[in-house]
Amino acid sequence: MSPARYLDRHAADLVAFLQKIIRLRTVNPPGENYGKMTALLAATLRVAGLEVRRVPVPRSLQKKTQPELLDYPRYNVIGFWDTGAKKTLHFNAHYDVVPVSGTWKHGRAFNPVVEKGWVYGRGTADMKGAIASIIFALKALRATGTKPNFNVEVSFTADEETDSALGAGWIVDHGKLRADYALVGEGGEGDLVCCGHNGVVWLNVRVHGRAAHGSTPEAGVNALEKMSALVLALDGYKQLLARRVFRSPDGRRMTPTLNLGGVFASGEGGKVNTVPAAASFSIDRRVLPIEDVRTAERELRAFLQKAAARIPQCRITIEKISENHSCYTPPRHPLFGAMRQCVARTRRRPARFTVSSGFNDMHYFASVLKIPTIGYGPSGRDFHAVNERAKIKDLTDSAKIYADLLTTFQG
Repeated sequence: MSPARYLDRHAADLVAFLQKIIRLRTVNPPGENYGKMTALLAATLRVAGLEVRRVPVPRSLQKKTQPELLDYPRYNVIGFWDTGAKKTLHFNAHYDVVPVSGTWKHGRAFNPVVEKGWVYGRGTADMKGAIASIIFALKALRATGTKPNFNVEVSFTADEETDSALGAGWIVDHGKLRADYALVGEGGEGDLVCCGHNGVVWLNVRVHGRAAHGSTPEAGVNALEKMSALVLALDGYKQLLARRVFRSPDGRRMTPTLNLGGVFASGEGGKVNTVPAAASFSIDRRVLPIEDVRTAERELRAFLQKAAARIPQCRITIEKISENHSCYTPPRHPLFGAMRQCVARTRRRPARFTVSSGFNDMHYFASVLKIPTIGYGPSGRDFHAVNERAKIKDLTDSAKIYADLLTTFQG
């Protein structure tokens, strides 16, 4: 029996495993059930015949970077299948998911339901579906006695939904990986193979005013009004960004984006009859693959300071929340061509290369380890939103593609 045939016959088992890991909430923040989830994933990889390390992130490091989350320890799982090959292909996926809001079609987001070929639940698309596809690709190879052309290394990592520093970033620095090539299970989907992604800079801007009684607003400095003027001034920065263009390999015209106020708030002591003494808003600045994250941050900070200086009595404090680097590799390495052929064979139509507008963990492998890295997974619909879901066919197709790559790519 071929691995593809095995996967067709065991699609229901793949779905059942996906439902099992969705029921185990791993919401980040704060990082719920990381211990239970990584214990389950480690045990599953061992059953699939891999040597497994379940590695806790040192508490001392978490204390420096996440002191408020010490009650939620971080773990990463690294598995290895030694086939005797000279080179190793690494598969990576993160197991954390974003929080849930809104009313879901089938009730609770962590009670996954199958309907008309789709699996509904938080994490189906981003990215526990990829975890299930990776594991079942390995199961299919084992069950059919199909030997990969490579040693297989797998990592299931924490915290991608924040900044990955204690997840993929930590394993790349400290995990003693043996990877020669890497595949991250998101970024590309369907007929698209990902060869890069945008980065991001997250800032919080706090505007300082002066409180006063609502009946004498002239005695205070209204932080909300100053914040509003600053937000309007940022239209000029958006116009500047719109002139920067990156062409994705599939021909898309990509420009940097600026999203304001994903989080915004007043300061303490706010009341309807007071002049607000403080106001704050967040900035999400997407960084193109041709841009540098640190340069983008310096430029944005400078624009904010100059804009504030032109607004009377506008005093601001800029706080860094997080960053994530962009990356791009022109798809010339044989790995990219092999992956495109695998996608085309399984999906029976031509595949194309793309660059993701979101960010993921590809850059740790492509830019830090400096190894050929691709992004591809089942993805789905409404990730990070109500009624997140993945198509069962895409889950099994991704597993087939992973197995095909391991057995047809020559390295």
